[in-house]
Amino acid sequence: MGFIASVQGTLLARPHRHLFTSILPTRFYSHMAKAQPHPFCLTFLGTASAVPSSTRSQSALALRNGTDTWLFDCGEGTQRQIQGSNVKMGRINKIFITHLHGDHIFGLVPLLAGLLNGSGGMVDEDDPREFLNVNKPAVEIYGPLGARAYVRSALAFTQTTLAQAYVVHELRFPDDPKTGDFTNLRKHHSESPSGRNIQQEDGVWKDFLKDGLVSFSAAPILHSIPCVGYVLAEDSLPGKVDPQKYIPELKRTGTPMTAMRDIKEGKRVKLNDGTILEGPSRRPGRKVVILGDTYDPSAIAALGQDADLLIHEATNAHLPGLDPRTKEEDTHELVERRTKSRGHSTPQMAGAFAKRINAKALVLNHFSTKYSGNDDDPPSKAIMDAIRGLAAGVADCEVHCSRDFWTYSVEVPTE
Repeated sequence: MGFIASVQGTLLARPHRHLFTSILPTRFYSHMAKAQPHPFCLTFLGTASAVPSSTRSQSALALRNGTDTWLFDCGEGTQRQIQGSNVKMGRINKIFITHLHGDHIFGLVPLLAGLLNGSGGMVDEDDPREFLNVNKPAVEIYGPLGARAYVRSALAFTQTTLAQAYVVHELRFPDDPKTGDFTNLRKHHSESPSGRNIQQEDGVWKDFLKDGLVSFSAAPILHSIPCVGYVLAEDSLPGKVDPQKYIPELKRTGTPMTAMRDIKEGKRVKLNDGTILEGPSRRPGRKVVILGDTYDPSAIAALGQDADLLIHEATNAHLPGLDPRTKEEDTHELVERRTKSRGHSTPQMAGAFAKRINAKALVLNHFSTKYSGNDDDPPSKAIMDAIRGLAAGVADCEVHCSRDFWTYSVEVPTE
């Protein structure tokens, strides 16, 4: 498993702050936090395909990185799922939509209303929410063409006002219009005008966003409508320093101890007597691949190569003898053909892609609602164990099946 660990329901401890640090601005802490690596804690808020069930909500996944929380997809009921999870809604500052099917976006506008202090307006008074500085959006939204129009339309027709601004950036496909908002509605009062229309280069959206140590890329993946997958790639990290290897040499030559700063960064340091000390080699950063619905994610393979974690849908499976809904005439090939015809994948397809990109871990997601997410029910758990086994039989890595409120962590590498 290396430096990857699976946990459930674990809250990250907040770092202790001395009293004098309270005089420093919040942005100082934010900058410092972004400059340091933190565990990537992924909480699955919704793991169902199409419609929610009693044990699975619609698609939503929160990735916590230090003080930041990034949300991937936002199906119906996501706001309520957050309230029952270990995710703090007020820390969500970026939302990434994979595609515009309702089970991945119907919860977005209600979430914005809750997150940005939405209101239905005032009677006989001016609502201060209508006079915002939209040049500093509190939330950034990324998604395919139509995401901006969808949010704008829903806010306009429900006459919702927001107390903070948002912005929508669209990942434009080659056949999409290169400019414009895809709607004739004027901008909402809380919508920042700085939304970008991001064009592909060489078939992908490479490094379209940088946040601290993490770069975001995306690529088109095949589904029944335009759909994208996201790749989060962390910068290389400083190597582990053994102070006993360096400090005696610094003292011996009278070299200032501030040289340790460069050594920790892996740089070469010339001592006062001309001796050269080599800092430790930098460690590779982590990589996480988060896919939307797909029957073929080949276009993201190069970006996702050697991922520490792949999240891949596994909507349907052939489970004779376990799933009572299995038809007698069904075979693995028939189920796969039927699943692909709807734009989706089987566990074996997910396992094959994990092997193709040499992923260290695979988490299956987006299950048909006929597959319960209740692991306390033995028949349900047996089905999910079988689904995991189908993927594990193909993948060359650890495999897990997600369920609502389950948290999986990709730890900071130690070597």
